[in-house]
Amino acid sequence: MSADRLRTLTSWHADWKGLRVAVLGLSMTGFSVADTLTELGADVLVLSESADEEYSKLIPVIGARLELTALDSVPQSLADFAPEVVIASPGFSPSHPVIRWVLDAGIALWGDIELAWRVRDKVTRDDGSAADWVLITGTNGKTTTTQLTASLLVAGGLRAAPCGNIGVPVLDAVRDPAGFDVLVVELSSHQLWYLGQSAAEGELFPHAAVCLNLADDHLVWHGSAEAYRDAKALVYRNTRVACIYNKADEATRRMVEEAEVVEGARAIGFDLGIPGPSDLGVVEGLIVDRAFLDDRSRSALELTTLADLDAVGLAAPHIVQNILAASAIARSLGVAPEAIHTALQGFRLDAHRIQVIARHGGITWIDDSKATNPHAAASSLRAYPGAVWVVGGDLKGVDLSDLVSDAGRTARAAVVIGVERAEVMAAFRRHAPAVPVFEVDAGETGHVMNRVVEIAVEIVDGEGTVLLAPAAASFDQFTSYADRGHRFAEAVREWIDRGSAHDAGGPAPAL
Repeated sequence: MSADRLRTLTSWHADWKGLRVAVLGLSMTGFSVADTLTELGADVLVLSESADEEYSKLIPVIGARLELTALDSVPQSLADFAPEVVIASPGFSPSHPVIRWVLDAGIALWGDIELAWRVRDKVTRDDGSAADWVLITGTNGKTTTTQLTASLLVAGGLRAAPCGNIGVPVLDAVRDPAGFDVLVVELSSHQLWYLGQSAAEGELFPHAAVCLNLADDHLVWHGSAEAYRDAKALVYRNTRVACIYNKADEATRRMVEEAEVVEGARAIGFDLGIPGPSDLGVVEGLIVDRAFLDDRSRSALELTTLADLDAVGLAAPHIVQNILAASAIARSLGVAPEAIHTALQGFRLDAHRIQVIARHGGITWIDDSKATNPHAAASSLRAYPGAVWVVGGDLKGVDLSDLVSDAGRTARAAVVIGVERAEVMAAFRRHAPAVPVFEVDAGETGHVMNRVVEIAVEIVDGEGTVLLAPAAASFDQFTSYADRGHRFAEAVREWIDRGSAHDAGGPAPAL
């Protein structure tokens, strides 16, 4: 009887009353799930190993129950509750014992994205329809592309909201009383894996979807590179209008070829080369669209120029690829080329994404702390060849050999940080022995970046670029990639201040 009932729950206005739902994890996403379900009248039990005090206080206020308990095994309270649905925060991996119990017991397993899709009609457009969804994933560039896409859509006169993995739960966007024409949904591989558990009635039917690129990442969470790839490929399932893929990344093309899509959906390619019909690309410094115009076999529409992008700090090759993907989505929704050009002139990258934090004394300091995997770091190194490369951290089970043997060879030197320094330094010895390597063995987080700056200054000797592109996660020594980037910037500023004090007659920098 429960399965029959779940098949009816495809609208905000369906009968959700009394549905027993267990919510695993109480972060921003978990709270949005619990808040939505209690508003719908469901019986909600939240289980979490920890929670912010604010969320803990709010759970009973909204009418749910909270149990803070260890989740390394199945709590008896969960079994006693006998949930009809379990909705897990994306941090719970497929191999987690509670997730295994849910699957083995045949209990419906959802993520917050599926719930949001089922209730997407809470606020509708003037014609009574729910907002269109466009989906964005990829190993790297997701957040930038999501922000770009939303900016382009707004410039084109559409009410658009970036949401999902970008930091705003999709359920918050769905329930926003202002309503939207388009939800631009960034999806992690974790969220996509949960969509792979959906029953037919819970599957998404996006207007457009893109996988920007694919490289090994989150292998421990997924269990294998193949499982990670399969999760990413789910972004294209049931696409109605445009399956956008990276022509320079063969894996994304194969995903589109293998995807089950709605009849009539088009494959739209992008890369930095000359575009063919149904592609976006670059011709003699022009960013052009040959996909969304009538005479695409013989002509193209100019969207912007590389010179214009360079003037606003958006000309790095991997950023241009993000712009092409976002523009393809915007064009699929009817945004005019002129609106795209205008929006790009006003767009700025978030902090810690190839951010120039200082130019001083002949040295340029670049913070790309968001480069948390080899693919992202390779893009940074190609944008800044010959830089002093600050690399290392929590490798997440990924081997850096290919990165070091390819893009890493272009580095002037490497400054290695993190608890897995031995693995990084071994990769340089094997694959790039000509690159000088310096180890930062500072044990305390507060000293790491100061030592990085001291070493880098000595290496560049008055002129050069220093690039923080760690190719690794930050949690071994820092609270987040943002914390890592902030500490790098602070150390650079302290070095500059010491130099200024020396020029004014104060003490010389201690290098």
